[in-house]
Amino acid sequence: MIRDDMRMPTREGVMEAAGKVASILPPTPLLPVEIGGVRCWAKAEVLQPIGAFKIRGAWHRLSALSDEEKALGVVAVSSGNHAQGVAWAAKRLRIAATIVMPHDAPQVKLDATKALGAEVVLYRRPGEDRDAVAASLIAERGGTLIHAFGDPWVIEGQGSAGIEITQQLGRQPSRILACCGGGGLAAGLALACPDSAIVPVEPVGWDMVGQSLAAGAIVAAADNAPKTICDALQPTATKAINLSVLQGRADPGVSVTDDEVRAAQRFAFARLRLVVEPGGAAALAAALAGKVTLDEHTVIMLTGGNTDAASFATTIADRD
Repeated sequence: MIRDDMRMPTREGVMEAAGKVASILPPTPLLPVEIGGVRCWAKAEVLQPIGAFKIRGAWHRLSALSDEEKALGVVAVSSGNHAQGVAWAAKRLRIAATIVMPHDAPQVKLDATKALGAEVVLYRRPGEDRDAVAASLIAERGGTLIHAFGDPWVIEGQGSAGIEITQQLGRQPSRILACCGGGGLAAGLALACPDSAIVPVEPVGWDMVGQSLAAGAIVAAADNAPKTICDALQPTATKAINLSVLQGRADPGVSVTDDEVRAAQRFAFARLRLVVEPGGAAALAAALAGKVTLDEHTVIMLTGGNTDAASFATTIADRD
C-alpha cells in the first residue's frame, strides 16, 4: 500500500538524478555484444566504483537529505551492493551509515561495506525480519531508512542509467533487460525510457516482481523458495511503489536458472572481459537462453561484479 505522504518517483526526478550522478561519476560503457547472430548492447555497471549500479540510487537519496537528516545518519538493508552504494555515498557526504546485512552475505560484500566505513549489523535468513531489525535500530538511534528499492529517490537514481544509455545509443532502446530483485532498477528505467520495453529478469522461484505484475498485486516469495546463487536478487516481495510504476510498463518478466546464470558469467568473462556476479548476470542469462527477443537496439544490464575469487574461478573453470 502506498502511503498518502509518500511522493512518487518521476521522470523529472530521474533527470535530476542523472545530472547529479554525471557530476561525480563518468558514464559506464555501453558495449556491443553479439548473441545468436544479433548485435545488441551491454551496459557495464560492473565498472562503477563499488562494482554495481546501486551507487546511483544511493547518491541521489543521500545527497537529497537535509542537514538535520544527515546529522542523524542513515540505516539501510542489503545483501551487499546497496550496502556498498550507501556506504560509499555516506563516506563522501560524511554521514554515519549502519547497514543491516544477512549473515550469509558474500564475504567480499561484507568486507567492502566495512572498508567504506559503515557499521554492519547482521541478521539471520531465513528466520529474522531484516526490515524489523532496521526499524528497531532507527527507533533506538534515529536516522533515515534508505530502502534498497522501495524509495522514490532510489528509484530515480537507478533510472539515471537509462538516461546515460539513451545518450550513448542516440535513442531510447527498443527494450532493456534488467536484473531484478525488488524492482528499483526496472522502475527507474521505465521512467527514464518511456518508449522502451522493460523486461525484469529474476531467479527461478524468486520472480516476485514478475508474479506481482501478472497478478496485479504484490505476491510474496514462498517459505520454501529454492536456493539461488543470485544473492543480490532475493527480496521476499516488491513494494507497492515499484509495482505502481511498472504496471503497464513492463512485461511480467522472465526467470533464469543457476546454470543459465553461470553460463552468462562465463560468456561475459570470455567475450567482454568482465567479471560479473551471479545476480548481475541474470539479464544476460535470459538473452543467452533465448528467453527474450533481441534486436540491434536491445540493451542488457550487467548490474554487479562483486563476487569472491574462489566461487568465480570455479564457475569459469566449469564448462559442463
